[in-house]
Order: sequence, then structure tokens, then C-alpha cells
Amino acid sequence: MQQQSTLDQGLRCPICALALHLQSEPGAGARLDCESGHRFDAAKQGYFNLLTGKGTNFKEDGADMVAARASFLDAGHYESLAEALGHRVRTALHHEENPRILDAGAGTGYYLRQVLAALPSTQEATAVALDISRYAMRRAAKVPDTLALVWDLWRDLPIDDESFDLLLNIFSPHNGAEFARVLRPGGTALVVTPLPEHLAEGAELLGLLGIAEDKAAGVVSSMGEGFTLRATEEVLIPLVLGETPAFELAMMGPAGHHLNAQVLRDKLSGENTPVLLTAAFRIQEFRRND
Repeated sequence: MQQQSTLDQGLRCPICALALHLQSEPGAGARLDCESGHRFDAAKQGYFNLLTGKGTNFKEDGADMVAARASFLDAGHYESLAEALGHRVRTALHHEENPRILDAGAGTGYYLRQVLAALPSTQEATAVALDISRYAMRRAAKVPDTLALVWDLWRDLPIDDESFDLLLNIFSPHNGAEFARVLRPGGTALVVTPLPEHLAEGAELLGLLGIAEDKAAGVVSSMGEGFTLRATEEVLIPLVLGETPAFELAMMGPAGHHLNAQVLRDKLSGENTPVLLTAAFRIQEFRRND
């Protein structure tokens, strides 16, 4: 199948580093395997878990967190951010006939789906989505023309050198050395982080974590010498949220790891008016140096 030969392009086995190939047989399901005999079977939801052996020491986003994120994002609250990303991706890839996109820290695949949909129909783009959360990859596996892999971004990526044209890194760890390795020279990396004022009006009510003032400089530093910062864009989104979306907003991010869901629901049920917030994001566009 053509889809098999393009989706698995550039993948390598996390155990032996040989090429991984996507196989699909009637009645047997899909699998990724290499010539050394290492095999990774697809979960019934369509994703592949490549974390073998010691796995990872980091905590994945749980089912409730991912469900909250999916509901909030699918309601369109952050659509303006997705549109801004789509515009930058179209511009970056306008000369590519069959672009390859790597979403490093893809979450549910919401932004990847929007970006792929924003490309012209003449471009046959394919994508690989990486995330540490199995629950997120269950959803990302449903994004068209996408292979969803459970992986820890702080480890060497199961990707060949210079095999992708564009990289997305949205609210996720910045492994600059690995990002530079897997992007082709001249390729684009789009990194999205929250501005210091992101959701500040509701931080106390929703139990949100603070944002570092020097985050932009930190991203440049973490991306390393393999990249040059080319452009920066800020996206501000006013939000008027009822009880349910406000709850989802709090639970879907890093704070969701420690928030007590029932306590938060009780706090929000006591609010007589909608929660007024401003979502504030920074998009940093990097070019992979030659």
C-alpha cells in the first residue's frame, strides 16, 4: 500500500536503529518491524507504543486530562492559534510536494489535524505524532495521514537524520539537539509556549501553574545552535467560559496532574458569572541551519 510506504518513511527502531516498516495483513492488524526482528504491534485504537525496556520516568497525561483537552479544543476555543499555525505551515511548505511533518508532543492531535487540513489539496502531506501519553495517542491516531507513536521526547527520537520538513512543538519539551538532527537543513520548527500573562486572571480560581517571565529566551537556548530564530508571533484569545469549559481548561494542562477534580467543580459551581480570561501564546519560528 502507498500509505504504508510513506507513513513509515524515516522511522527507525528504538532498539537497534534499523529502519522500521509498517506492515498490515488482513485479520492480523498493523505492526512496525525491523530487519532485526523487533516488532511493535498497533494497539486496537491504532497507535504504536515504542517505549520498551525501562520505558520512561515521566508521568503521562491521564485519560481524564486528555478527555478534558479534547472537549475544550474541539469546541474551538483555541481556533485562532490553530489558524496562525496553519498559515505559517502553508508558507513554510509551499514548495514541497510531499511534505513530512513531525509533531513532537502532539497531544490529541488537534493542532496537527488543523495544520494538515490547511495545506493545499495538491500537497500529499504525511505526519508522525509523538507523545508520551497513550491516551493522547489514541486520539492522534485518528488524524488522517498520520502515524501516532508513544515516545518520550527527552530520549533520542526513533527518527532518521534529516527526514522531516517541518516540526511542531506545542506546549511540550524542547529537545533541540534531536529536533535539529531529524529536520532537514532549511526546515522549519514552530514552537508554541504560553506568554507570562496566559490565563493570569483565573490562575488562583483554577489552580493554574505560573509561567516563567523569560520563557522565550529559554526556548531559544534549548533549541540550541542548530536553529536560528526567524520570527515571533503573539496570539491573544479572549475567553468567556462557563463552568464546564473552565473546568476542562484547568484539568487539561499541567495543573491537571495535581488538581482535585471535585474540589475544582465545587469552586466553579459557586461562581455566579462566566469566567473571563485571556489565553496568550507565543509562536517562535525557527530555521534549521544548513
